[in-house]
Amino acid sequence: MVANLIQFATNHYLLVAIFVVLLAALLVNEIRRGGQSLSNGQLTALVNADKGLVIDIRPAKEYAAGHIVGALSIPQDKLATRMTELEKHKDKTLIVVDAMGQHAGTVCRDLLKAGYNAAKLSGGVSSWKADNLPLVK
Repeated sequence: MVANLIQFATNHYLLVAIFVVLLAALLVNEIRRGGQSLSNGQLTALVNADKGLVIDIRPAKEYAAGHIVGALSIPQDKLATRMTELEKHKDKTLIVVDAMGQHAGTVCRDLLKAGYNAAKLSGGVSSWKADNLPLVK
């Protein structure tokens, strides 16, 4: 099978090159669309310097089971109606956190369109837990 793949790639190098370019363009577009991704250390540094606010977009039940210290709970489906609560934090980076980092990009995009400085936690709360960082209930 690998031999067939190599043979195809050598016989159709132009198609393979176009595929690689399109794949790279798609990846770049997806990364830019959702805002900057932050590591756990970067999130901690921003919050400790009082330059960041954590917005937890998980459902209230998941938030209550454990969340990052100081995180503001705004479930994803309620963000549009609660956006005015964030006006007083316009000078800070809003760090969007979800369960695994899958939905944070969409919320970041919405916040960026609304004029906020937004970023997302790479890997969400699951990466936070994996690094044995504290959650509060």
